[in-house]
Amino acid sequence: MKSTAARGRSLSLRRTLLLGILLPVFLFLIVNTVVLYRQALSSADTAYDRTLLATAKSLGEQLDVVSGASGAQVRSTLLYSALEAFEADNRSRLFYRVNGFRGEMVSGFPDLPPVREHLPEQKIYAALVHFYDDRYRDVPVRMAVLLQPVAGAAGQGMATIQVAETLELRQTLARQILIDTLWRQAGLVMVIALVVVLVVQWATRPVRAISQVLAQRSENDLHPLPVDDAPQELQPLIAATNQHMQRLSHLLEHQKRFVRDTSHQLRTPLAVLKTQVQSARRGDIEPGQALQEIARTVEDATELANQMLALAKVEQLRQDKDVPVSDWADIARQVALDLAPLMAQRDLDFSIETEATPVHSHTWALRELTRNLLHNAIGHCPSQGTLGMSLRNVAGMAVLTISDSGPGISDALRVRLFEPFSTERPHTGSHQGVGLGLTICHGIVQSLHGSIHLENRGDRTQVQGLNAVVKLPLAPSTPPSSPTA
Repeated sequence: MKSTAARGRSLSLRRTLLLGILLPVFLFLIVNTVVLYRQALSSADTAYDRTLLATAKSLGEQLDVVSGASGAQVRSTLLYSALEAFEADNRSRLFYRVNGFRGEMVSGFPDLPPVREHLPEQKIYAALVHFYDDRYRDVPVRMAVLLQPVAGAAGQGMATIQVAETLELRQTLARQILIDTLWRQAGLVMVIALVVVLVVQWATRPVRAISQVLAQRSENDLHPLPVDDAPQELQPLIAATNQHMQRLSHLLEHQKRFVRDTSHQLRTPLAVLKTQVQSARRGDIEPGQALQEIARTVEDATELANQMLALAKVEQLRQDKDVPVSDWADIARQVALDLAPLMAQRDLDFSIETEATPVHSHTWALRELTRNLLHNAIGHCPSQGTLGMSLRNVAGMAVLTISDSGPGISDALRVRLFEPFSTERPHTGSHQGVGLGLTICHGIVQSLHGSIHLENRGDRTQVQGLNAVVKLPLAPSTPPSSPTA
């Protein structure tokens, strides 16, 4: 249920692309529609205002000046029927009013609203013509005001001519413009939406193809995904996925190998232990001898189990990114002190020389590495032989050298020296199937980005012993130190 809810809340790539592209386009088209509609209305007003201006000028041409009791007066002989020629459609009506030099009404509709005191500035027509919206008889009208100079024998002056037109025709044209604009914008939106959907569908096709390939794979199929045919934007993701699957494949293979080797190697000591217990219960051997053999078998099985657990822990070390800094010199001296009883038991001439060598590693890894190499060297040294261990800083590397006086290693063993369960006992020449120490050392060194080599001292005719050399990178900013013995 949780996974289903998580999938429901997760963002769809196609939905994100569609919304991210179409929403801005829709907003732009809405704004563009409003702008186009207003521009169309402005153009329509400009065209119809020209008709109003022509009407006002026609009225001005029908004015003259006569003498009256109060002086020169404006007279108009225009009949309303003459305005029919200026009415573009029977759905709209024209009204007019002519005022004389002193504001008196000359002709027209007396209830027509008077001229506004502050006329707005007009930039399209002459300064003596003004247009504005008003109301007449509770009906919205478009008003044109023309200040017309009138001259005659009786005098001259400025007459005011008002022409008002109802807005039915303008509103009809505005609605038609709006409908036409909306249809065109709707068609454009549909085309853009269709194109965007097709492009997004095509662009996300590789993602769906990869998802389908992964869905059809078995749970153990960790082969890398093909990168060559993928788009450039997906190649880093596929490369990272392949790297992750490679690490998982390596980890899975290691687990399988560990389980296989563990089951195989522990089967033998357990079978031997079972046989020894059965022999002791039947009384085939003395109880003391039986307990001694059982103790030796348990000790060997315990050592094998510890080695295999250490080998599994080495694999975890490869995945660890946060590695502390440890002083290898302190660890080496402590390991030598722990194994001192074994050296004394074989009466070995042991020497040690170290200097401070900080490296990026866990303490247990350096201890396991040093202990396995030194324990192996102790086991291969003859009684009263010589054994040496040195740890130095050389060219930015911590170099551990463990030298024994044993018989060395053969060429046949050298090629498979670090393979698990294939170690040869150099002092006997026989192959044993319980060797994990060098495999553990090799895994630790690889995880710490170092190197390990085992080389014979002397020549082919006279082998004087074996040198085990391990090199690990020093930690940055390592302070110089003096050797201690």
